[in-house]
Amino acid sequence: MHERRIPEWLRHAPAPSVRGFAVLAGAEAVARGILISVYPLVVYEALGDALLVSGVYFVIGVISLMIGLLVPYLIRYIPRRYLYSMGAMMFVAGALVTILQTPTMVVTGLALITFAVVITFVCFNAYVLDYVAKFELGRFETSRLFYSAAGWTAGPALGVVLYGWWRPAPFLIAAVAAAGMLGVFLFMRLGNGRLITRRKRAPTNPFAYFGRFAVQPRLVTGWIFAVIRSCGWWVYVVYLPIYAVQNGLGDTLGGVALSITNGALFLSPVMLWFMQRSSVRMAVRTGFLMSALLFLLAGLPHGVPMLSVACLMAGSLFLILLDVCGGLPFLLAVKPSERTEMSAIYSSFRDVSGIVTPGVAWLVLLAAPLSGIFIAGGAGLFACWVLARTLHPRLGRARIAVEPAPAVLGVVAPPTEGDAPLV
Repeated sequence: MHERRIPEWLRHAPAPSVRGFAVLAGAEAVARGILISVYPLVVYEALGDALLVSGVYFVIGVISLMIGLLVPYLIRYIPRRYLYSMGAMMFVAGALVTILQTPTMVVTGLALITFAVVITFVCFNAYVLDYVAKFELGRFETSRLFYSAAGWTAGPALGVVLYGWWRPAPFLIAAVAAAGMLGVFLFMRLGNGRLITRRKRAPTNPFAYFGRFAVQPRLVTGWIFAVIRSCGWWVYVVYLPIYAVQNGLGDTLGGVALSITNGALFLSPVMLWFMQRSSVRMAVRTGFLMSALLFLLAGLPHGVPMLSVACLMAGSLFLILLDVCGGLPFLLAVKPSERTEMSAIYSSFRDVSGIVTPGVAWLVLLAAPLSGIFIAGGAGLFACWVLARTLHPRLGRARIAVEPAPAVLGVVAPPTEGDAPLV
């Protein structure tokens, strides 16, 4: 008698859908978007030197990389839902700590948020691979970016404006948004994901899955694409605001420019249409080539700072195209039995780019002005354009057409944005 009065959605959680994951990504976009243009300014103000800023980002990136790679090992002892919840709470704590504005607290807040992003990202990707069929991954990436568009578009400009009006404001909003992200996650009732048994006994070495990754060229290539794409965003998000301040363009230009270009996230359905009408290979090569040329042009010594800003803004539009299609070469190659491990490998692109970009920037600044970082970023993007020749011309097409979702991923029923970095 009493059981009949319990709502059906409480007794049996519905299968998570593409839209549900997109809403979860949208909540994260609000939390990260409002801080993404504020943190470079806050760290630069607290430390007062671009070289020191690069060093801080480098150290945090190394630690974050180790945390991300350890997540699959930790999941064997800590349920995935608890780990995701811990990451969301770390985000809240990091935003609140930064309000104190001392150098130590600023660096601590940046570290907490960086670690939180990598933990939640590993878990999020594992959930996506659990519940979203492979033939739905293209639509999922588009939906994720579309739902994230508002946070990534309004957030950067709103963050710098609020920071100038009342410095704690963007951090308080980010904390509330991160708490909302946790609320959405709990409402979706994802649990610990789907279990696929691969072996009777788990390996004692938490990094034992590196070997499986290294012998799969498609995974390695897709991961390199993700790393270099993220490096492009690092250059745009971190060093454009510093470049604007150094050249007298104001401390709000970086946030405004990021908001304007992130408005192209609303065009992600059009980008998906372009990818479907051409191919994943064509879309990936177009994104890398055009962003490389524009970043290289921005770094040339022409003496017109606004021209560099305009070129970087145009180049970021093609980075958004890469956000739509650049992750598919990796995601389409992941085996169901390796979801959590390969999600950790994939998520490491954020941290590796967080190590490579500040490290290269530090070396460049020893011998060249800040605009030299734009040239270095363009060179990396151009190298990926060359590497993309190895992609199969029909990547995604045949498998999307013939591969049934329940047989591949074991979902109960067919299910019905992110980023930038991460950054």
